[in-house]
Amino acid sequence: MTIINQSTIKQTVRVGLLGAVLSAFAFAGFSQTNKRVQGTLSDQSGELIVGASIKLVSALDSVQTSSGVGGAFSFNNLKGERFVLTVTSLGYDTLRQEYAFESGKNELILPIRVSESSQMLAEVSVTGVAAITVKEDTLEYATKDLRLREGALVEDALKKLDGVEVDKDGNVTAQGETITRARINGKDFFGGDVQAAIKNLPAEIVEKIQIVDDYGDMANVTGNRTGDPERVLNLEIAPSRNKGDFGNFRVGGGTTDRYQATASYGNFSEGRQISVLGNLNNVNANLFDFNIRSGGARRGPGGGSFGRGFGGGGMWGGSNGLTNTQSIGVNYRQDFNDKLTMYGEYSFGHTDNTTLSDELREIFASEATTYTTSNMNNGSIGNDHRFSWNVEYKPDDKNYIKFSPNVSYRQNRANNLSLSTNSRGETLINDLTNRQIDKSYAPNYGASGLYNRRLNDNGRNIFVNFSLNTASTEQDQERVLNTLVYETAIEDLESVYQQHLVTLENKNLNGGATVSYIEPLGEHTNLEASYDFNFASYDNNRMANAYDADGLIIDNPEYNNSRTYDYTFYTHRASLTYRYRKDKWNYSLGVAAQPNVLRGGASIDGTAIPINRTGFNWMPVARLEYEVSRTKRFNINYSGRANEPGVTQIQPFTDYSNVNAPVTGNPDLAAEFTHELRINYRNFNVGEGTSFFVGLSGSLAEDKIVTNRTTFVDDSIGLVQATEYLNTDGYYNTRGYYNFSKPFANRTYTFSYGGMISYNNNVSYATSALTNNGETDLTSARNVAKNWVLSQNINFRYNPKETVEITPGVRYTYNTTANTVNSGNNRNVSTWALTLNGSVNLTPTWIFGADVAKTSNNGYNSSVDANPLIVNTYIEKQFFRGKTGAIRFQAFDLLNEQTNVSRSVSENMIIDSRSNRLARYFMLTVSYRFSNFAGGSMDGPRGFGGPGGPGRWGG
Repeated sequence: MTIINQSTIKQTVRVGLLGAVLSAFAFAGFSQTNKRVQGTLSDQSGELIVGASIKLVSALDSVQTSSGVGGAFSFNNLKGERFVLTVTSLGYDTLRQEYAFESGKNELILPIRVSESSQMLAEVSVTGVAAITVKEDTLEYATKDLRLREGALVEDALKKLDGVEVDKDGNVTAQGETITRARINGKDFFGGDVQAAIKNLPAEIVEKIQIVDDYGDMANVTGNRTGDPERVLNLEIAPSRNKGDFGNFRVGGGTTDRYQATASYGNFSEGRQISVLGNLNNVNANLFDFNIRSGGARRGPGGGSFGRGFGGGGMWGGSNGLTNTQSIGVNYRQDFNDKLTMYGEYSFGHTDNTTLSDELREIFASEATTYTTSNMNNGSIGNDHRFSWNVEYKPDDKNYIKFSPNVSYRQNRANNLSLSTNSRGETLINDLTNRQIDKSYAPNYGASGLYNRRLNDNGRNIFVNFSLNTASTEQDQERVLNTLVYETAIEDLESVYQQHLVTLENKNLNGGATVSYIEPLGEHTNLEASYDFNFASYDNNRMANAYDADGLIIDNPEYNNSRTYDYTFYTHRASLTYRYRKDKWNYSLGVAAQPNVLRGGASIDGTAIPINRTGFNWMPVARLEYEVSRTKRFNINYSGRANEPGVTQIQPFTDYSNVNAPVTGNPDLAAEFTHELRINYRNFNVGEGTSFFVGLSGSLAEDKIVTNRTTFVDDSIGLVQATEYLNTDGYYNTRGYYNFSKPFANRTYTFSYGGMISYNNNVSYATSALTNNGETDLTSARNVAKNWVLSQNINFRYNPKETVEITPGVRYTYNTTANTVNSGNNRNVSTWALTLNGSVNLTPTWIFGADVAKTSNNGYNSSVDANPLIVNTYIEKQFFRGKTGAIRFQAFDLLNEQTNVSRSVSENMIIDSRSNRLARYFMLTVSYRFSNFAGGSMDGPRGFGGPGGPGRWGG
């Protein structure tokens, strides 16, 4: 038992009373000194800063916060009269400033501005709503803020990025420029195949999507940029997804004998990546693009490309005609250690395509317009193999070596039939049946390499690279021409039959080397001297024979001959460039000299014809980058390049394999030289989450190689359109592009609009042959086809959560051409395209999706005009834990109106065409996917294959 005495109780009461009194006084004092600080944070240009760390310290306070949306921040319940604010943010100098409350006031409002750090301008993160990182030549999008369904592919993620568009054929454009290459963690994926990357890689493994203006290996190693960039898509894999594997498998069958089976598998581990893709279908879903440039290609300082790719085919459902395809490929990468990395791929594709087309061709001349109406049935069967490999070795921090061999092989057989009617004005001239069978084999081999040596830590550097590629083609052509020539009366017809057999053997060896030396002049300047040599050598052999309907050789030396022509085109380029880089400014100024030589000769039935021509070009080197702020960037770039004439353009004889369209080369052609200027500006408003891109480009060609077409009527074979080539000036084009995007309600709603306008000043010559009193007069006229193209689009996206997305859009395109010769042939075409696509979870495991597109064309010729309404839809049921399995019923082109209408404008010709595409069918598919990574497996209520389901298979 515890005994408490009186004195202890009294002492406890006193202490309690004293504490209560002191607490009351303290509370009263606090209520009298409750102070508040509010403010906004911005940079010197007024750009609001989000996510900065702000710390307040006084004698009685020590608190910290971050700037929110709009750069706002606040501190409440402060006690001290004087305090110090410390502001830190990535890309800005740290600010420490002392402040004090005015006498009798408890609130202080502070507009604070900080200065950009000169040490951090190369890479600046713009957090908040937009989640975009701005670098010198890179736009980086964080994927964590995108609302994507489970199982969504990279293609689905690209469609949600500001300034990026993915069309119905799977082609990707970013800020108005076409994406030509795809990489994973900076290394080519399947040789840079964009389609293979975006249509097979799951979006969940990608942490960052980068749009890169790539100036080639030399720029990537040395940092000095020259020439035209290639726009590249780079996918940065999330660190948590760099160890594990994933797979996606689909099989389906449908009406009209449609079928598909596709599989993809990837395994990523520390230092190793392997991906396998396979595809078997007849729904126009090609897996690889064999037209891409070889992975080991070299880019010279003038922006030229060497190490060319060969072959190719359409992509994924939107391609013309009906295609059966089988393809398989494997991509491998191994980082052996910090010094050695190897990566490469092998791909095989088999395609069988049949395309039906209607075409109206108008060729303008001074006295009359010639019309050719054609119905075409074209078939082709091709086999493509592609192998590329890369070895990168970095023995120390001063040396870097890269070697890239590549091999490709194409085998193709084509069987084309064309039925044409030719007329001049309203007068019929002839009907022509043209059947052509081609067999070709094209093996190609090449390699490129580079070596970079950093001579000191101040920027002294030497760079050397090379490339060498050999290509050969063996081709057998059989062309049968059956011509009905109209005489004075429609019933009086003369039939002409000709069979032309042509054997071609073409060999090409091309390559070059670059040496570059960089000497630092100061902390912010350097001087670069470079020399670049390139060559392209051609050996061509051609044997032709022609037979009549009785199988007898036609007595015409132009039809029966043996010809050899070999030539080599050389270019040398020496340049001296001064570069400056400090704070916001980065510019290059210099001059380059480029002589070129064309040498060779031809043998026509034993008669030698020499070819010898030289040229010379001076060109400035100019590039400017200016950072208005860390989210606003302006750049301007000039480049120049020489382009050698093609084999057909320079051949010193006439090719009569198509007697109604003979082609005569011009061995005296000079190399054309193109000047190009590019201006770009981009701005991201962090406070509002908006993005804005605008670009302007233009090119001017000296000694442009153009056509001179002579149109006349031959009494025996009807209408003849002969083509020759010559050099001329006056050709130029310009193009402008813009895009604006703004999200609302935390990206629940996104509104964007953009547009493009281009002008092409196409130059050509037209020669007409008129016969009067037995004499033929030739009349030649220079035609300028002034072509304007205007395109505007508006898009809206409603995406409140992963399970709901609705995206309506409208695009208007206007195309007009005015000819200086025979202005009555001017043509205007306009197109309205309305789209609506989306998907929604009806229940956690049932998904409905639809894709609707209405196209309204105006101005096309009635024989090819079409205004299709395309409706695709699907319903899907998901199974298993994590919803990794699914059954989908899909309907494609419900109204059976799928077709493709296009217009091509070139020089003095306009071609309107309409081609068949894969039309209405229904399909049932079964799908399964899995994903196992160190960071966890897939789960959650997401649909299979992303919101664009129907558009991915069958267009």
